[in-house]
This record gives sequence, C-alpha cells and structure tokens, in this order.
Amino acid sequence: MIEKLKMQTPNITEQNMEQIAKLFPNVMTETQDKNGNVKKALDFDLLKQSLSSVLVDDADERYRLDWPGKKASLLKANTPITKTLRPCREDSVNFDSTENVYIEGDNFEVLKILQESYLGKIKMIYIDPPYNTGKDFIYKDNFAAKKADYEEELGTTDEEENKLFRNTDTNGRFHSDWLSMMYERLIVARDLLKDDGVIFISIDDNEVHNLRKICDEIFGEENFVANSIWQSRTSISDDHEISMNHNHTAIYAKNKNNLKFYGEKLNESEYQNRDNDPRGPWKLVPLDANKPGGDTNYPILNTNNNKEYFPPEGRSWAINSKDFKKLLDDNRIAFGINGERAPKKKLFLLERLEKGDTKTPSSILLDAGTTKDGSNELNTLFERKKIFSYPKPVDYLSRLIQYGIYSEKNQIVLDFFSGSGTTAHSVMSLNALDGGDRKFIAIQLAENLDESLLKASDDAKSIIKNSISFLDSIKKKHLLTEIGKERIRRTGTKIVEDNQDKAGIDKLDIGFRVYKTGSSNMEEVYYHPEQLSQDNLFSLASNIKEERTPDDLLTQVILDLGLELNLPIEERTMHSNNVFIVQTNALVACFDDNINIKIIDEIAQLKPFKVVFKDGSFSNSKDRINLEERFKRLSPETLITVI
Repeated sequence: MIEKLKMQTPNITEQNMEQIAKLFPNVMTETQDKNGNVKKALDFDLLKQSLSSVLVDDADERYRLDWPGKKASLLKANTPITKTLRPCREDSVNFDSTENVYIEGDNFEVLKILQESYLGKIKMIYIDPPYNTGKDFIYKDNFAAKKADYEEELGTTDEEENKLFRNTDTNGRFHSDWLSMMYERLIVARDLLKDDGVIFISIDDNEVHNLRKICDEIFGEENFVANSIWQSRTSISDDHEISMNHNHTAIYAKNKNNLKFYGEKLNESEYQNRDNDPRGPWKLVPLDANKPGGDTNYPILNTNNNKEYFPPEGRSWAINSKDFKKLLDDNRIAFGINGERAPKKKLFLLERLEKGDTKTPSSILLDAGTTKDGSNELNTLFERKKIFSYPKPVDYLSRLIQYGIYSEKNQIVLDFFSGSGTTAHSVMSLNALDGGDRKFIAIQLAENLDESLLKASDDAKSIIKNSISFLDSIKKKHLLTEIGKERIRRTGTKIVEDNQDKAGIDKLDIGFRVYKTGSSNMEEVYYHPEQLSQDNLFSLASNIKEERTPDDLLTQVILDLGLELNLPIEERTMHSNNVFIVQTNALVACFDDNINIKIIDEIAQLKPFKVVFKDGSFSNSKDRINLEERFKRLSPETLITVI
C-alpha cells in the first residue's frame, strides 16, 4: 500500500493533546471550528481544576455533563487527606498470613488512602453502588448549604461522629449529589487499575444514563467495552407499567488496546477435522469484517470451481491480500464444506486452547443467577429467612470475574461498595474451584441495617449453633459491615468443609485482614508545625498519639511507603524488642520506646530494603550515629526512616 506524504511538520498540538488525554481523559471534549465542524478539544477549565488545589470558576458552554458540585468533587479527588487505616485483629481471620483485605470506612477516604500502595496494581474492580432510588444512598454531610432545606436527617453518625444523611427524592440536589459521589470515587479508582485492567459497575435505569456519561469522561469514551444486561429477576412485578427484570453492568477498560477479555470455555463439539488436518479439529469463521479501506477488497479465487468471491456489500476482507496468501498456503482457508461457498478462516481447537482463548461472551446474561438466588445463598449460609435485601448471586460475580481475570489467577479484585460480601465469596469459591490465588479487597461503610431485616427471623430454631452471639452483635451494632465480615468467615469455613478431599484445599486462603479508617497516628503538629506555640512545646513528649499501638504505626508506615496491605507480616523478639518483618525483607520496623542497639546487627543481616524506627527510640545521638554507621557497613542498600 502506497502512503501519501503529509508534506508538513508534525502537529505538536495534537501530540500534546494525546499525551494530556492519557493522563486526564476526563478533560477531552468536543467543540466547533470556524467552519462549524466538530473537532476534539481540551476542556482547559477542567484541566486547570485537575492541576489546581483551589476551586476554578468558568461559565463557558461546551459539550459535557455538568451539575452543581462537579468542580468541588474534582478538587476533592485531587486533595490529599491525612486519614489512615487501623488494623482490627480481633475481627480478622489469619491476619498475619492472609492476602485478603476487608476495610470498614467511607470508601472515598479508603480509595485515597490506597492510592500510593495500589497505584496501577488492581486488575479488576466491581462495584454495586447505590442506584439513587431515593432511599439507598447514604453519605456524609460535607456541603456548605443548609441541610434542613434539602435532606432528611438519619440521626446517625459514623465512627468519627460525621453525620450521615439519606439522599431522598425531595433533595434539591438529588441527582447532583449522586453524581458528585460517583465522580470523585471513580476518578480515584481509575488510577488504581492496571493498564490492562477493567471495571464493572452494576446500575439500574435510574442513573444508567448519567453513569455512562461520567464514565465516558473519566475513562475515555474509547475505553467503553459494553453495557451488559443481566436478568436480575424472573418473576413479573405489576407495580410498574413494565416489569423491570434486568440491571445494567457498565464495563470500561483502563486502556482498551491492552484489555484481554475472557469469555466462557470453548465448546469443543463445534470443532471437527473434516480434511484430516494434522493440526487437529477446526471450525470456520467469517473472513469479512466491517473495516473498509486499503488492500481489503480484492477478489479471492476458488480454484476448485474457478469462482471469484468479493466481500459482502458494505464490508471488506479482514486481512490484506498478502496475509490471505500466507493463510491459503498454510491450509488455513476453506470454501465451505463442499468448497462451494465464500472463503472462511480455519480456527484450530488445540491452538486456541494453548493460547487460552475463550468463547466471546454475550452482552445479555440470562443464566447468571438472580437476586432471589443471591438471597437464598445468604439465607442458607446464616440459616435465616432474610438478612440482606437483593444481594447479588455468586454466579453473577463469578461470571464477571471470569471475564476480567479468568486465566490470571493471582490478580486482585477490588469492590468498594462490598455490601453483603458477594465479591469476596465469589473470589474464594473460584480459587477453590481452579486452584487460583486471586485476592480481594472489600470496602464498606459501617452504615445501619434496615430494621426490618433484623426482625425477619428471630426464631431460635432457625439459627445455627454458635450464631446467637453474632446475631446479638448485629442487633447491637446494626452495622452492615458485621454481615459482610461474618459472611466471609462462614464462606471460608464452608468451602473447606465441602472440599476436604480436594488436593491443595489446605492452602486455600480463606482469611482476611480487617482495617478501619481513622485519623492519623501522628499529632496534628506533625502535619502543621506552624500551630506549635512555645507554651505547649514541652508538653509534646512524642509526635505520636498516645492510644496508638505498634500495629497502628506499622499499617500507616506500610501505606506511606507504598507497600501493599496483603504482604505477610512476621513478629520477632530481638533482644527484648518487638520487631515487625514484612514480606521477608521488604520492610523491618521497631516502634519500641527504648531500642537495644544490639538489634541493629541482627536486623542488618536480613538485608531489608527499608527499616523504620520511632524518632524518640534512641536514648542519645551517639546511638543514632551508630545506627547509620552499622547499616552502611552491614547493609548499605537499606533505606533508614524514622517517624
């Protein structure tokens, strides 16, 4: 093919726009040139907001979705926070060895906290956010307007005394509040995805149109994969003009060019070996495609009947004539069973199996369970009539995980609206099925449960042995997170019981580490030293809050150093000091007040990448100097840090 020279210097502006679009896909828009033609353009105000620490105002019209609070939401997404995570060992299972994580707290804050440690590391995200039906969306009061004019107060607070409100349809910002909530979370979540990662978002008809618009902006319209339709119920409801029996699943890639999307297992019965090809069974697939242009409209001659074939009208051949000749010479082209039809390409079963190919999935899911199945799964697990409203079934989540990470069995699945814990349940079930090592990170706000669920089944006969204390805990705390954690515990136990004879089941990770969001472990003066006055200078014996434990400090150090929360942790005693060792030698930390200087040599022998101590752990400057000198001699590559 002969290419026509452009005869001009490169368009640097377009190149710069492409680079900006890779970093900030949400700033791409459309505008008109002087001739009225539509062209791609940059929304400079949104770009300025993305790079600004203050609110940027503008009043220009352009093609985009706008709502009150959008810029404030973008500013919030780009503003650092000083929150951290605090470990909760008593709620965890196999805390030191498990690679699964369950986090209680506002998911926006948690996503911000995880930004450093999981930047570009998450293969798949699934979320089932509030559908904004007027009763399912709970959020914090962080708006300046008078809430009495807009919201119905729940009268509850979160763990840090922030008031929680329900987004009712009487709210003057009913859609705007939902959009802001989703926008800021998806902006942060996108950065966590790997370059070949994918996000699945469940939604119904209430906000699917708005969700698509903000996802097009955040992920880029070109990275839209599909809007999959899931049959969420089979029974007919007569409370609407049309019974709503489906939900949407909006699917977006981080970078569609790198996306490997998996489907169902190949149907081997479709492959036959009609010509005794030594490469084994094959099937035919069309050779034409909707890709006109270039050397793709050439005639193909069938030498058996001397007949020429051209692509169907409006289409072209999927390959050029040179590549077609290679396939023909390699006996990869056939003209139908009897040689009388248009040419098609042979696909060999063994070659496809070796490459890990799967059957392309349909955009309609009719066989992935229903919410009734999800309820039955949960009710069976807890032996109660009703414990959670409309949970997603394991079949549905397993199917999505199969699409996103089917053959990559060691990837991380993130769910930051984890609800009853179906995603975590599905990850463990799939690992038990195929020996995978997938990990989950589940995030859930500690919100109140619907009181009607607590009264659904209190009959002692319907409660399995040892579950009364759990139900008492639920009724006392009224927290959705208690359901999620208990479900994961019971799921892990049941999977092991049901697969006792299966090889390797004893190595299945059925544990999870529980963390809860909290304020920083450091005193405020650590972040704002200008607030320190001479009067309180000597009252600050430590820059660490008194009630914080070594576990608390270790977690914040792990996050600040950009390490993942699922790394194995070992505790050792060295010369009467408690020492944490994270993933063999990725990090070694000691937060004791008085450190025995003899532990330095023992730590240095581990050749750690990083070591961390408290600033006040050494009794004098001589010990600090000795610390640095010993590491320089025994482990010169180690980075030494103090808090």
